Amino acid sequence: MDLKNKRVLVVGLGKSGISAAHFLREQGARVTVSDSRDAVALAGEIPALLEAGIMVETGGHGLLTFRRSDLIVVSPGVPMDTPELKQVIAFGLPVIGELELASRYLKGKIVAITGSNGKTTTTTLVGEILKAAGLPTLVGGNIGLPVIDLVEKSSDESVSVLEVSSFQLETVEKFHPWISVVLNITPDHLDRHGSFENYAAAKARITERQGSGDFLVLNAEDKATQMVAGKTNAQVFWFSARRPIKQGAFVHGESVLFLPKEGGKAEPIMPVSEIPLKGAHNVENVLAAVCVARLAGVSAEVIRKAVAQFKAVEHRLEFVASVAGVDYYNDSKATNVDATMKAVASFDGGIHLILGGKDKDSDYGQMAELLRERVKAVYTIGSAAEKIEHQLRGVVKMKSAGTMQVAVQDAAESAVPGDVVLLAPACSSFDQFENYEHRGRVFREIVAAL
Repeated sequence: MDLKNKRVLVVGLGKSGISAAHFLREQGARVTVSDSRDAVALAGEIPALLEAGIMVETGGHGLLTFRRSDLIVVSPGVPMDTPELKQVIAFGLPVIGELELASRYLKGKIVAITGSNGKTTTTTLVGEILKAAGLPTLVGGNIGLPVIDLVEKSSDESVSVLEVSSFQLETVEKFHPWISVVLNITPDHLDRHGSFENYAAAKARITERQGSGDFLVLNAEDKATQMVAGKTNAQVFWFSARRPIKQGAFVHGESVLFLPKEGGKAEPIMPVSEIPLKGAHNVENVLAAVCVARLAGVSAEVIRKAVAQFKAVEHRLEFVASVAGVDYYNDSKATNVDATMKAVASFDGGIHLILGGKDKDSDYGQMAELLRERVKAVYTIGSAAEKIEHQLRGVVKMKSAGTMQVAVQDAAESAVPGDVVLLAPACSSFDQFENYEHRGRVFREIVAAL
């Protein structure tokens, strides 16, 4: 893209928006940033932007600011139905996201990983395996490091392993992964996408530009994910923790195997017992990573060693401490119902579960049977508390805690040796916390104080 002297507007000043603004300025663009938050809320970011020669608009979006732009770059947190965006799209102005912008400058090959749950763990694991194999590997995206920040480090030989969200995939045009992965598609972000169908369609865009020389890795046990197979020109590989499959990674007996082609001979990768991560869902994440690694030419020996040495990612079923015989786990990244159910299913019982936060138009009633079987008590926090209590009334002992501090204290008082206190909120964090990382850190600090 020729950006020199182009008027470019960046909408939204999250991590990726700020990185995109500075990158665009370095390319010679005349950059303006626009955010709905006021100048006080953005006091930490504004000075560096102004110093770089970037114009700043706060406290709302001006339609003229949008109309006067040659290109608009949207941060993932900004809905595409924002009135100003809808108007300029109708006028035919080009609107792309930070992922799309970065992909046009990123050198080397791209491995893109999406899914409702497991993205961060799988992305991190794939990155570790490729690094262990000696491949020049970059890791970023929705995982915390904006893709645009990888551009300068990338080379023709590098492999960029990217966690990509449905929000990012909404605005792709030429984004072209070499290997793409869809781990699962379960209801999430319905408050943003409007329907499950729209959400699933956004996830499927990961493979839109792939061709016959590319690869798409899919979950053989996830119906919504299976449907993506009909929307690709890439070679499809599958993974399953339940049964042998025609092409891809699967569990057979007590072993992880990889089948490189239909009718071929399955290669042993590692014993399931060597997977260090808790929960059946993490076996699936490992299988997806095995597919990617083998397609990238990594040997079974390297994969086995890298997986065995891998530790749980922060805020994903992260063991925090054992206090008076009670284990505390931080799964703050469980921001939807399906993720919470997977977390709960990772323990046999005796669970004191902290639920709540900002609702995403979720159906918490789906958890009823599992909670009845494994959870001793639920402690609700945040703005979704009333809805959760209503939908799960009579299912399990429930206490309205309101805040994380009260929830942890109440759970600690009720738990007995052998029990588990689990933060797996099934909600986003934006009512009481900056993000899920902040929520997880607060949980850890409260546990440490016990």
